[in-house]
Amino acid sequence: MAEQQANSTDSPRTASIGAETISGYLTRLASRQPTPGGGAAAALHAAQGAALVAMVARYTTGPKYAEHAALVERITGIADELATEALRLADSDEQVFQAVIDSYKLPADTEELKAAKSGAIQAALVQAAQTPAQLIKLAGSVVELATELGEVANPNVISDVAAAADAARAAATTARVNIDINLVAIKDPSVRSLLADQTDGLADKVVAAADSLAARVRERILQ
Repeated sequence: MAEQQANSTDSPRTASIGAETISGYLTRLASRQPTPGGGAAAALHAAQGAALVAMVARYTTGPKYAEHAALVERITGIADELATEALRLADSDEQVFQAVIDSYKLPADTEELKAAKSGAIQAALVQAAQTPAQLIKLAGSVVELATELGEVANPNVISDVAAAADAARAAATTARVNIDINLVAIKDPSVRSLLADQTDGLADKVVAAADSLAARVRERILQ
């Protein structure tokens, strides 16, 4: 969240992403407005990954897959929950970024106001880093579910297991860069260190797991 973005004079528009049409969301995403942005896009990557896992699970049912029924039912339920949570995080990202924008617009005509503004900006940036941190963890959960399901999934939709992994991978890497840009703007080194520790190496683990799963799926398809 670069300062020039936060100082944008355009009035941001907010809406519940989960209630929007795809066309409406893309129109907002493409507009000259600060929200939605990369954070919301990352959350939608994760939501699509979770939805793909749920779809594959629902195709992995019936007598042929009876021995895996409990596993598939559990994965279906968790995947549905993750998709819903990802949409919540998409909305949350818009809200916390709006708080950053608002903090940059606070008056700074006196030393007291300047100090208050600086404090508000730092607090908003710290809060803004929390949403992508949560999203990386969620993306990891999507990849874990996809990996479990991939062992028993209906082979007719096995390519969607890889698609789910790739979507979660995109969510994790996009969320990571959003954390990075917030950390750069946070002045307190101890706070930066604390935030970095929350996701230290986690995005890399998600990427590695997603790449491994996608490679295994492709290998099965091409055999």
